[in-house]
Amino acid sequence: MLAIVANGQNLEAKKGDTILQALKRGGIHVPTLCHMEGLLPSGTCRMCVVEVEGTPGLVPACSFPAADGMRIRTSTPTVLKTRKAIVELLLSNHPDDCLYCARNGKCDLSDLAREHGIRNRVFRGLRKRKEKDISSPSIVRDPEKCILCGKCVRVCEEVQGVSAIDFINRGSKAFVGTAFDEGLNVSCCINCGQCILVCPTAALTERSYVDEVMRVLADPGKTVVVQHAPAVSVSIAEEFGFKPGTDIDGQMVAALRRVGFHRVFDTSFTADLTIMEEGSELIQRITQGGPLPMFTSCSPGWIKFVEQFYPELLPHVSTCKSPQQMMGAVIKSFFAKRENLDPKDIVSVSIMPCTAKKFECSRPEMGRDYVPDVDYVLTTRELAELFRLKGIDPGTLTPEGADTPFGERSSAGKLFGASGGVMEAAVRSAYFLLTGEEMKEYRIQDLRGMKGSKELRVKVGDLEVGAAVVSSLGEARKLMDEIKAGRSDLHFVEVMTCPGGCINGGGQPLKADPESVKARMAALYTIDRNDTLRVSHRNSQVQRLYTEFLGKPLGHLSHELLHTTYQKREVLQ
Repeated sequence: MLAIVANGQNLEAKKGDTILQALKRGGIHVPTLCHMEGLLPSGTCRMCVVEVEGTPGLVPACSFPAADGMRIRTSTPTVLKTRKAIVELLLSNHPDDCLYCARNGKCDLSDLAREHGIRNRVFRGLRKRKEKDISSPSIVRDPEKCILCGKCVRVCEEVQGVSAIDFINRGSKAFVGTAFDEGLNVSCCINCGQCILVCPTAALTERSYVDEVMRVLADPGKTVVVQHAPAVSVSIAEEFGFKPGTDIDGQMVAALRRVGFHRVFDTSFTADLTIMEEGSELIQRITQGGPLPMFTSCSPGWIKFVEQFYPELLPHVSTCKSPQQMMGAVIKSFFAKRENLDPKDIVSVSIMPCTAKKFECSRPEMGRDYVPDVDYVLTTRELAELFRLKGIDPGTLTPEGADTPFGERSSAGKLFGASGGVMEAAVRSAYFLLTGEEMKEYRIQDLRGMKGSKELRVKVGDLEVGAAVVSSLGEARKLMDEIKAGRSDLHFVEVMTCPGGCINGGGQPLKADPESVKARMAALYTIDRNDTLRVSHRNSQVQRLYTEFLGKPLGHLSHELLHTTYQKREVLQ
């Protein structure tokens, strides 16, 4: 350990620590804009400058290594004056529309201006102008609010391995844009929204459909139904001041009814349905021959990633639609028939932790007879906005259950919200489908946690199944390259677009630290541990759906409604 002194306080630093890491561990706050936990420092913004005794000038704490005996000062007049000037310069080219901004109250730049006592514009001049990019169904880019911190560029390239955006031009003419400065809709963007989570301002936001949902809720001629994803109930509470990881599933259902939705369904139900279809597909490929390993198809950002970068491996992707789209399909078929409704008079809304789901529901493959499976997707953040518009605080409501027939779910379906959850649910049911017996221990520790890449070997009858789980497309790219190079010991691969899975999706509450994300994941594991129904194949309502309507997994009607195909996608790179 290294002994350092910061603001007169004795601290210990680990060998290899930066000054910022050492100060943070010691409880000393230093402001940052460009810093990203877990990635190499870029030192772009200079907000974290500090004084180091014996070193000329100011040094960036995020990239300057801590050394034994170092004496640091973080709030001298020179340091504070420099940081204030940096914020003032950023504000000189920033719009003054904070009252209308999507990040009002959650803007890092605004917070820094307040912390540094900036109350007026010091530098004046002609601001740079650039049009908004509203071409994407998922993400809106507003270059005028970009402060060139580079965080979106780094998460897209270094974490997701997509590189849809980058710096264009140099000096005062620099801006962040796509290849050839075209719209996001024709770029290689996979709509994951991780760039939104790291953006300190409103240069990147989700495409909001709150107004459209409000309009259809007010239309007496429409039956408006809603589904909510497994990860939403353990994250929406943060928007209303609850501790991260608090599960308010029942209160959220009650709030959705008060908003005006005619039916409230749980997407975990169709997560169970997905396991029945996907597990049967995997068994069919193993026993009858088919492309292996089979990749999961629940995550739409991942699907677009394969279409763009690995089209030769598309036959390996499961043909199953995602749980969101399966729910939309059965709502506008089985549910419509049962309720004697025209599918065109049903408006299907889903609440998702994911911005890519907005793109997914707009895909032409996701519907029949020009009627989409899902009409609108709202993120967790948009749901909070909808509740506030309606004056509803879910925390004050008495918990209620979801509606039948799509309200019953297993805890295996609930685990879909965390990386490894789809695989864990699939293994539980595949074991039963292959052997006719239940697993003795449902919990599979090797598949749990935030680690980006996990592998498992499990004995199922006479067959040893090789399984892999990856989250973030940077990790997926590594595995895909191994498979292309000839790796053949895997049967089933789960891929989640976002690091950690849906609990860290691009539509989740902003400013969540890694511990908050872990708390959401832990909440899902707690739900699973305490539940009595822990396997998808025991869901009585799923069994009933097959008996009364679908017939059997991989049957004719199941293929028509619940399965789809994907194809190579050409994009600008």
